[in-house]
Amino acid sequence: MKSKQVIFVALGVFLVLAVNSARAVDTKDIDDVRNKGVLEEADLKIIDGFVFEGVRELLNTKNFPTIGGVRLAILARANSTAASAAGQYSAQFSESAYKHITEGLKTAEGIKPDDVRFKVIINLLILADSLDNLRLADFAVGMVGDKNPIVRYWAVHCVTNPGIVKQLNAGSDANTKLAERIAEQLKKTVETSSPETTGLMVGFAGQIKISQGEDLLLQIADMRLEKYRKWDLGGVLVDSDILKALSEKMLSSGANKVAAAQRFAQLYSYAIQRYIKGQDILNADEKRQLVSVLADVEQSCIGKLLDVPQSIILKAVEADDAAALQQEYNRLLGEGTEAGKLAQKISYDYGKSAEGNKLMSPLSLPDPPKK
Repeated sequence: MKSKQVIFVALGVFLVLAVNSARAVDTKDIDDVRNKGVLEEADLKIIDGFVFEGVRELLNTKNFPTIGGVRLAILARANSTAASAAGQYSAQFSESAYKHITEGLKTAEGIKPDDVRFKVIINLLILADSLDNLRLADFAVGMVGDKNPIVRYWAVHCVTNPGIVKQLNAGSDANTKLAERIAEQLKKTVETSSPETTGLMVGFAGQIKISQGEDLLLQIADMRLEKYRKWDLGGVLVDSDILKALSEKMLSSGANKVAAAQRFAQLYSYAIQRYIKGQDILNADEKRQLVSVLADVEQSCIGKLLDVPQSIILKAVEADDAAALQQEYNRLLGEGTEAGKLAQKISYDYGKSAEGNKLMSPLSLPDPPKK
């Protein structure tokens, strides 16, 4: 929970700076170039110089309340206002952004003191993230494993944002290789990432059109299953995103359809079991988060998977009716040797018993630790 609070504080600070900061970089020349219909060599140099000056301002500033304004000034001028020069302008801006931001990130590593270095790197990553530049995403992959959780969050954001995913899915060999590289790097950080960072990975894994994306999603689900078994109570809300992504894979004809179904059913089972078994150990906020997951997944996934809209689990929880909740649990997920409605619709099991027989009902969640 501590890392989650730190990330939210940092995100809030940067958002405030981005909205309220005054512009702190000269924009007269670049604005003139943006309005030109045909660009000359001198204009391309002005574009490059503008990006260079903006990045230098981010690197050298000691007045951090102005940084948001610098970022906004750069982003607002990423494209030409003249259609006839749009291609020239965008190509130069993209090239300059890659060159100066990557050089800036390398330079920032040597900045002292540490808190200043940290702020500069974060702001450069936020800028890179906003530009949807595949080459910058390629560079940011190397920062995905950074030891600082907030740097790691923004590096992951750079390589998983929807604009980048859309380009990666375009289908070229180079894009596919980059997508695979991103997926492999993300897989290395699954066990150590915050819930917020994990949520970004889930979005990427669910949308990217490569097999490694499905592997990443299954790995994330396995990580969450282990946290449930250990009664690690943090990050429950991310399970909604994981379960939704898994349910989409269950509806597909992909090779991992059965594996996705197994993770979906077991993870949803653990969420319900935690709610039932954890009445004496969960605080009010933890219960609310679990209820949110149970209700959201029931509405968004269960009805879609079974072709029958329902809210039985939500009603049982709202009525504090443990018997009704258990009955619906058994109906959906299985009881003893009898398969549940989900397994009847999408053929899967829960692994094998010690005797080698297929398990048709979910594994039991260990009892919670004593207070």
